[in-house]
Order: sequence, then structure tokens, then C-alpha cells
Amino acid sequence: MENLNTTQRQYHLSFHGTGSEYFGVIIVNWLLTILTLGLYYPWAKSKELKYLYGSTELNNDRFEFHGTGKEMFKGFIKAILIFACIFFIFFLLIYIKKPMFGLIFFYLSIFAIMPLAIHGAYKYRMSRTSWRGIRFGYRGDRNELIKKFFTGIFFTIITIGFYSPWFGMNLRNYIISNIKFGDIEFKSDGDGFDYFTLIFKGYFFTIITLGVYLFWWQKDMFNYYIEHTSLHKGESKINLSSAATGGGFFQLMIINLLIIIFTLGLGYSWAVTRTMKYITSIIQLEGDIDLDSLNQTEDNFKDATGEDMNDIIDNDFII
Repeated sequence: MENLNTTQRQYHLSFHGTGSEYFGVIIVNWLLTILTLGLYYPWAKSKELKYLYGSTELNNDRFEFHGTGKEMFKGFIKAILIFACIFFIFFLLIYIKKPMFGLIFFYLSIFAIMPLAIHGAYKYRMSRTSWRGIRFGYRGDRNELIKKFFTGIFFTIITIGFYSPWFGMNLRNYIISNIKFGDIEFKSDGDGFDYFTLIFKGYFFTIITLGVYLFWWQKDMFNYYIEHTSLHKGESKINLSSAATGGGFFQLMIINLLIIIFTLGLGYSWAVTRTMKYITSIIQLEGDIDLDSLNQTEDNFKDATGEDMNDIIDNDFII
């Protein structure tokens, strides 16, 4: 008799947002952020994430983002105070004619903040995301992440940058493999050498094709990330695969660029929703995990400081 746990199940990921709806969200956000001299930004970000998550669907049920502007504002204020202290000491060292010490302090401070920001952002973002009421979570250890981060920085420096693909992939594997979705565990098993090969190949062919290969490079990178990510629950598993093509990325990115240019930036919302529709349409899931059997295992975490620090240093590591 066939084991029910090995029965292949159907999963469908899709995005139902529209450019006009999203434009209605962001135009109000932009206006209120300007009128409040930036103080409305946390509420603006919360509303945008609620719209984007709430427009994304898995098996006919939408994701939800539960973060609030109030939570993000508290994190925003903490992040601003941290960076204000860094800049105060930086300019103080310059004022007392210690510019070299000032630069060293500034860059060391930014490097010190980065792993804290990544850890905090993942912990907050995952905790405040749910599907069918089942929360996501991030179980990474802050001290271990800091150790991995600075070990990677050290080897990247002494190898004059050659270690950076291994550094990036090791960090990604650690973070993704510590994400949970109820009692489902994520796993990332990318390889540093494979990643190095993709980067080397991408740079080489992008240069000799005068930039044309860039879209196929992006396709290769995206496919690698997706196809080396999987979900596990006991003996059951969901494998992810990608149907992305270089031509698809070319069309997506060129049209998005033209939309933004010819609308003087007002078409940003259409570019974002087009991207979300394309991404969700090419990610394919195949496996035998019964999504109806998920159990709640994750706690709420409401400190958005890491999320806001991540924004300030413009770190795009969040998925």
C-alpha cells in the first residue's frame, strides 16, 4: 500500500495586487511622509507590507502581515538614536582633528550594526507574518550570526574579496535554514563554489556582451536561490523550483524601467506589482507536506528596531 506521506500534493502561489490599488496606498504614504517630515514612514511601510503580503496567495489563502506602524515607529526611534550617536562621535572625532579615527569608528560601527540589523529584521518580519493564522518565525542565534558575519568579513578581507561568494552563501544558508512556518522548517543548501562560478560567469559575459547578459545572469542567480531552498516537516518535504528565463527577466526589467522613466517615477507601483506577479508565477512547489496539518509553534516578536536599522543602512538581505 502506498504511504500517504509520499503522496504528491498541489501547491499554487500567486499575486493578485494591481498597480492602481498599490498606487493608491503609496501616494497617500508619500504625501503623509512628506507632510510629517518623515515621521509617518513606519506607518507607510506597515501599510505597504500589509498590501503586498495580503495580495499574495498560497492555495487560495492570502498571507498576512501583522506589523503595525506603532511597533515600527518605536523601532524607528531606537534606530535613529543609535545612528545619531554614531554620527555624533564621528563628527566629534573630525572636529578634534582625528579624521582617520573618525572614519575607522564609522565603518566599524556600520559593520557591527549589520548582523544585529539582519537578525532583528528577520526575527520581527517573520514573527509578524502568517498564513491561515499560522505564524512564521526565525530561530537564528544572534551571537552565532555575529560570529559567522565577522568570520566571513575577515576571510573576505584577507582574500581580497575572493571569499565573498562563500561568505554570502554561508550567511544565506544560516538565515534561511533558521526560518520556520509553523512546524515546517526551511532549508537552504547553496554551495559557495557554485555561487562563485555564477558570479564569475555573470561578470564575464555581462562585460563581453556590453550588459546584455545581465538579465540571464539575474535569472541564473534567482533560479539558484530558489532551487536550493526547500521546506521540511518530519519525513515530508516541499521542493522549490523556478521557471524563470533570461527573456522573461529582460522583458520584466526593461518594461519596468520604461514605466518608471516615462511616468517620472509615478509608475513605481505598477513596476512592483508586475514584478510580484512574475516572481510568484515562476516559483513552483512540489512535495508531500499537508498544509492543512500545520501547527502553531512560533511566538510574537514586536521589536522592529532591526527592521528599521536595516532600512537605514539600505540592506536588501530580507526576503
